[in-house]
Amino acid sequence: MKQARLAIFISGSGSNAEAIFQHFQTHPSIKVELLLSNNADAFGLERAKKFSIQTKVFIREQFRESEEVLQWLKEAEITHIVLAGFLWLIPSYLIKAFRHRIINIHPALLPKFGGKGMYGMKVHEAVRSSEDSQTGITIHEVDEKYDEGRTLFQAVCDIDQSDTPKEIAEKVQRLEHLHYPRVIEDWITQ
Repeated sequence: MKQARLAIFISGSGSNAEAIFQHFQTHPSIKVELLLSNNADAFGLERAKKFSIQTKVFIREQFRESEEVLQWLKEAEITHIVLAGFLWLIPSYLIKAFRHRIINIHPALLPKFGGKGMYGMKVHEAVRSSEDSQTGITIHEVDEKYDEGRTLFQAVCDIDQSDTPKEIAEKVQRLEHLHYPRVIEDWITQ
């Protein structure tokens, strides 16, 4: 298999990105090449530096109104894109250039609690309000709409009636760190 070269997109802390960096640090055929963020203050940029991964920050105009980000991906010879807490909708030019080669993780069991505006603690608050007894993660391919791409994997955790949204978030994050790197690897190598 030709070496896969990953670009990871983040908007915030980058804890999933760091789990991915660790997983692929010595992988023989998959390498994280680039971390991109729409937030210059994202802590994930610092996490990338610890692993000597090149970073780039962009603004909305660069992402939406030009193909500058696509040019960066081409220059780095990126083969796959991983979204790890990235909050913007992916523009159609990137979907077209990387059709079936963009993956995302959502902190709930889609199709529940997905769509525009459903991210981070908002998801966990909605789960808590629903009084569901379970939640989890959904890993899916990315298409032109929020959280509607083909589901690749789901993992479930139980919710206690006494769990706060923060405690639900901690349970879900454990699932994310455990499963996302492995599912990315399977997705690329199959």
